[in-house]
Amino acid sequence: MKTIFFSLIMISLLLAPSPLIAQEPVNAAINAKIRDEGLNRSQVHKTFTHFTEVIGPRLTGSPAVKAADDYALGLLKDWGLGNPHLETWDFGRGWTLEKSTVEMIEPRYMPLIGYPEAWSASTPGEIVATPVFIGNKTVADLGKMKGQLKGAIVMSQPIQDSFERIDRQQPTMFDTPVAIGQPGRPQGSSPMITPKEMNKALFDTGASVILRPNRGEHGTLFVLGRDNGDAAMPSVILSAEHYNMIARMLDLGVKVKLRVNVQTKYHTDDKNGYNVLAELPGSDLKDETVMIGAHLDSWHAGTGAADNADGAAVALEAMRILKAIGAKPRRTIRLAIWNGEEQGLFGSANWVKKNLAGDENKAARDKFDVYFNLDPGTGPIYGWYLENNAAVKPIFDAWLEPFKDLGTRKNIIQPIGNTDHVSFNKAGALGFNAVQDYDLYDTRVHHTNMDTYERVKAADLKQCAIVLASFAYHAAMRAEKIPATAVK
Repeated sequence: MKTIFFSLIMISLLLAPSPLIAQEPVNAAINAKIRDEGLNRSQVHKTFTHFTEVIGPRLTGSPAVKAADDYALGLLKDWGLGNPHLETWDFGRGWTLEKSTVEMIEPRYMPLIGYPEAWSASTPGEIVATPVFIGNKTVADLGKMKGQLKGAIVMSQPIQDSFERIDRQQPTMFDTPVAIGQPGRPQGSSPMITPKEMNKALFDTGASVILRPNRGEHGTLFVLGRDNGDAAMPSVILSAEHYNMIARMLDLGVKVKLRVNVQTKYHTDDKNGYNVLAELPGSDLKDETVMIGAHLDSWHAGTGAADNADGAAVALEAMRILKAIGAKPRRTIRLAIWNGEEQGLFGSANWVKKNLAGDENKAARDKFDVYFNLDPGTGPIYGWYLENNAAVKPIFDAWLEPFKDLGTRKNIIQPIGNTDHVSFNKAGALGFNAVQDYDLYDTRVHHTNMDTYERVKAADLKQCAIVLASFAYHAAMRAEKIPATAVK
């Protein structure tokens, strides 16, 4: 009876489908080496700190972002990565801020919280004047005020009565799909004129300075900017609380006087944008490519710590780890550190257009496997946005599982937009972005003066680099490329 019972058990086990047969292979030995290198000999925090504290803000086109590119390139050369180099693309003139003073001097003295927008022009020295509130005016109204606004400090928008108070949901905390991406941005009372229209209209009036509020609060300023070319004006973002206070004082008939001095510099000697590239050469499938990357440029009011010095430092560290452990991938693993992301994915879009997009690049696109991007968010990698690609879920799930003890959670089937992996997807190549933390990210960090060193933890940088290195390695070692559609 025992023999018969044992035989029946063996037959049932042989006939039953084994989940191990279909399981995506995971190289535990390589993961152990990646962990050891990434936890015990990490250089990621040193790289991150150099970007944020030594170099600081890295506005596209500025000397600072070029210094950051050169620093990254030097690291790749020191680490012995293959073919480290810079690639250029047309951008335009750069810009740096050299001086900014915004003060109320009557009816009492008060330093105001404010920051000039990027590509703002300089004031003709120090401007002292009573501000003129035109937040309730139309373009036609401004046309009638030319004589009144020459040399004026102009408050161009309505009182800010709506604020950024909701961060995006963390999708790994829900069992069902949630809204992905940044929440809708409150703008306050509807402006009579858009900022771009306002700049042109005020330039024509001869006004000296534009003051605008923003949707941040508690001293947080959302500060961006655009190059308005020959029509560029000095334009300063004030804290909403200070802007609103001055507007109310004027409405009450209080005699207010402000002092503003903005000095900036345009850079025209080098109008290039730069991407930093390097690779770990493959072996039998070296003509096929797995790619990892992140953008290094930032806005200028903070130091671009969470957006995106952390991502760039992590991508660099992932390549260092793979080189340091002697990884021998089948496919070539390529790193790209992008710039111009903040102005419209310029760096990645230009690279993809040149190398992957269109009929002329079909052969290269067929050889391209996958791109892994790190941005936006802070904290550890929880998983990946799968871009509605059900076929990759069991693959990425298997690769993510070994790092649950380091904080990984799950992969999310939905897509996310507005960062560099989108350039690849638009060209028909596979691109994925990591899922990270959004606690206070949208309300207090993203594109603000508070995007600083304090927003990022060293332990999270290590975890991200380990997970990214493992994903890049496993993608480079698969028998087949990452599937683009669901398996039938």
